[in-house]
Amino acid sequence: MSSDREKDLEQIESEVQDLQASPLYQYRLESNYHPVIGEGDLHAKIMFIGEAPGKQEAKTGRPFVGAAGRTLDRLLASIGVEREQVYITNIVKDRPPENRDPRKDEIELYASFLRRQIEIIQPRVIATLGRFSMDFILDHFNMPEQGKRIGELHGQPLKAKASYGEIVVVPLYHPAAAIYNDQLLDTMERDFQVLKQFVEE
Repeated sequence: MSSDREKDLEQIESEVQDLQASPLYQYRLESNYHPVIGEGDLHAKIMFIGEAPGKQEAKTGRPFVGAAGRTLDRLLASIGVEREQVYITNIVKDRPPENRDPRKDEIELYASFLRRQIEIIQPRVIATLGRFSMDFILDHFNMPEQGKRIGELHGQPLKAKASYGEIVVVPLYHPAAAIYNDQLLDTMERDFQVLKQFVEE
């Protein structure tokens, strides 16, 4: 594990912890929640990006540990990957009340931390989980697929140019969407097969 990468991520964690400008800061304090920065291999080939933490995540300070996390673990297992081999984070690092969608101003406020995480970890593949994450990443890398719906793009490896080289963006449905929809789970399992080639390289 690179100490530089570790230090840079610890710096992000410290800044988010003290982010009083966030509209979610007070709610975090009142609820005795933690910010959720991310976890996994700091040299991961694949980075998963969700939208915002849920209740279990905010309680533990870890991403994807609730029901959606169990689905994500199952999907990772389907391609022979352990959670520890990838890096998992969200755009918004604090839980919005009542599990509502993150607002535009919240995404904009927290986006700088995610941009820095991408630069620190330098993944070869970014797998977006859900439409908020997909829209953000398509916009961030100024990709020609901007404005398209997740129904059109899910499971497709899309080429993008990061500051550190060529990368692949794979839009995926959010694991939470598959919890009550077995058909969508089947689709996600097929979509995850696209990631397998990058694991095996």
